[in-house]
Amino acid sequence: MSDTGSNAMWGGRFAAGPDAIMEAINASIGFDKRLAKQDIEGSRAHAAMLAATGILRDSDAEAIREGLLTVLSEIEGGTFQFSTALEDIHMNVEARLKELLGDPAGRLHTARSRNDQVATDFRLWVRDQIDAAISGLEALQRALLAQAEAGADWVMPGFTHLQTAQPVTWGHHMMAYVEMFGRDAGRFRDARTRMNECPLGAAALAGTSFPIDRHMTAEALGFDAPCANSLDAVSDRDFALEFLSSATICAMHLSRFAEELVIWSSAQFRFVALSDRFSTGSSIMPQKKNPDAAELIRAKIGRILGANVALLTVMKGLPLAYSKDMQEDKEQVFDAADNLMLALAAMEGMVSDMTANRPALEAAAASGFSTATDLADWLVRELDMPFRDAHHVTGALVKLAEDKGCDLPDLTLEEMQGVSAGITEGVFDVLGVHNSVASRMSYGGTAPEQVRAQIARWKEKLA
Repeated sequence: MSDTGSNAMWGGRFAAGPDAIMEAINASIGFDKRLAKQDIEGSRAHAAMLAATGILRDSDAEAIREGLLTVLSEIEGGTFQFSTALEDIHMNVEARLKELLGDPAGRLHTARSRNDQVATDFRLWVRDQIDAAISGLEALQRALLAQAEAGADWVMPGFTHLQTAQPVTWGHHMMAYVEMFGRDAGRFRDARTRMNECPLGAAALAGTSFPIDRHMTAEALGFDAPCANSLDAVSDRDFALEFLSSATICAMHLSRFAEELVIWSSAQFRFVALSDRFSTGSSIMPQKKNPDAAELIRAKIGRILGANVALLTVMKGLPLAYSKDMQEDKEQVFDAADNLMLALAAMEGMVSDMTANRPALEAAAASGFSTATDLADWLVRELDMPFRDAHHVTGALVKLAEDKGCDLPDLTLEEMQGVSAGITEGVFDVLGVHNSVASRMSYGGTAPEQVRAQIARWKEKLA
């Protein structure tokens, strides 16, 4: 995408033309044609600015603007013939414009370079992807909110180390992911704010001697301001790296949730049933219903993290300003964006369609001595026992229940008093899982009342 490559169109020292290998390694049109809409948008803004500043005749500017719309309609209609010999989207568009308009087309490139042109196109494309990602995240959050609202008071086991820890509510678990995906949307918004400066007019690296108005083009393209340093403007790819970094963290969150759905939908757990739309059968085992969509989402982090590492590696040793290495900045970002959007859409569909198995959740919530912490807290609160002593007494009661093959609520009062004489009948009020979750009234806790408050907060935020 540099103004220092090889192209037979330029004549002079390049008149002999590149050989097939050089053409293949140098061309980017195979992938950067995805920037066509942004390239034409930037060119139309540039032409309008050139006319407004008197650099370009109004008649030429109007012809260029209309010609660019014709080129865009050809590209969107699938009739445009892309040429590898013309290297990139910029030269392909300009060559077609020349066929349509003749000499006026050649005036479009006044006061700009392909270096600031591609930097602008790519920023516009990434900005569009950020907006799409935020939209996808909000749709997923709404699906999670619907699940949380339906099961705000359904009990289920909360886990640490994938071992039963304490009872929580289904709504509370769903809301944990609402928070995670909310942070992801926040990262994308932060990245969008930081990247929203316009490189157009930085030219090859040093700016231009023409009396251009960079604030006009920045405003026309929806940027907050022009980039303040022309060297930085053409060599910066932080915006793409921030997009990939945000996408990587988001993909990690999607992968964590996908892992839970794989486990939960197994015959051993039966916490959820995934719809047939997001499951597949086995070619040999007729009883199987495989959570393939969740498994594929779980894997997407590999591609997206890989794209992040790849672009960081491309950029790490580049001196200012533009180098041809930077042509390797797009394919990874395109692939990561495609896969992130696919994963978000698939997860939103799965969450919307899945059915939680309330009886299985409740049965599992009561297993594994999940109310042991409630017992220890009761000993501290009611018997004024130091927590470390309460922890020891509770451990002894858990061991007793384990030896008897029962759960804590199934022990008799006499058996409990044999471990700690001060225990009273009131202990049984805290040993049920519903009592346990209802007691967790601290802000952000699992009590249904707290869960509903968080649901209301998020509904207002997403309204």
